[in-house]
Amino acid sequence: MIAARTITKQAATGSLIGLALGDALGFPTEFNTVEQIVAKFGPWQRMALPSPAYVTDDTQMTLALARGIRTAMDRGVLAPLRMVRPVREEFVDWYHSPENNRAPGRTCMVSCRKHSDHPDRAWQESSDLNSKGCGANMRVAPVGLAPGLDDEQRAGAAQLQSALTHGHPTALAASDLTARAVRLLSQGAEPMGLVGQLRSYAYENRSRYHHKWLGNLWTYSHDPTPEHFIRRGWDECLSTLDILASALRTANPEMDPCLLTGEGWVAEEALATALLCFLQFPGEPVTALRRAACTSGDSDSIACLAGAFAGAHLGAGAWPKEWAERVEYRSELLTLGALWDA
Repeated sequence: MIAARTITKQAATGSLIGLALGDALGFPTEFNTVEQIVAKFGPWQRMALPSPAYVTDDTQMTLALARGIRTAMDRGVLAPLRMVRPVREEFVDWYHSPENNRAPGRTCMVSCRKHSDHPDRAWQESSDLNSKGCGANMRVAPVGLAPGLDDEQRAGAAQLQSALTHGHPTALAASDLTARAVRLLSQGAEPMGLVGQLRSYAYENRSRYHHKWLGNLWTYSHDPTPEHFIRRGWDECLSTLDILASALRTANPEMDPCLLTGEGWVAEEALATALLCFLQFPGEPVTALRRAACTSGDSDSIACLAGAFAGAHLGAGAWPKEWAERVEYRSELLTLGALWDA
């Protein structure tokens, strides 16, 4: 029953279009207070999609990761060595692209420059182990959507793509959780049980370091063991999930979600605040995007993730046709979505 519903709803297409729509809606509101956003764009419940509907580095890097994963899977079973090269090359191409002019994050830019300047150096040397910015998981949805992966591949790939730029253990864990949420929703998980499932997953993986996928990344930190290294990240994410669970019990839809779960500049807060926006309106995807875009924090990344969750849950039909037809990179998003939905 779930498998049939998943195929019919086109979860991959819905998630990819949704994240781009959220990104485009949040692009002009980022770096503004809620009061400033309302003054410029009117009440949040009626926010219109900008025209043209340009996206940010969030969608651009999502597409780069998706292309890299597609290339790797075309060559065989997704595995660390098979994945690293094409994803690294796609990230470097994005770094040099003239379209990379949408206020990209510093960690992504610095790490991608290192990958570009030192392509033969171990990728771990280009990672920033002090950064847990939301650039780690704003782009990870393709890992949750790509078909045919088992749990170990999905977790390893989610953490590896983060580690190429953001090597902090919390960035790795938050990326893993974000991909897990997208996967669960795409397969029919009920939204109201999602936080509990993510908490259980975090507890189960709390001391698991993916040696095969991450190699010696942990040795670049000051942690005594790889388990100690990764546990720091999972514990921070578990704490944030607890805050999210409490927020869902008391949240007022009219309140800025950032006041409850954080502004989203770091990975675990971006996940929590995007989930808060989605879970307040699980059957109203456009309302969830508008709430996410009208926030005092990293609005484009929060709305991007909220759109990925809503689209994975409800499918391609979640989005107004007039919106979906105008979003930037629509053709490539649809092509990738159709490939993975098939």
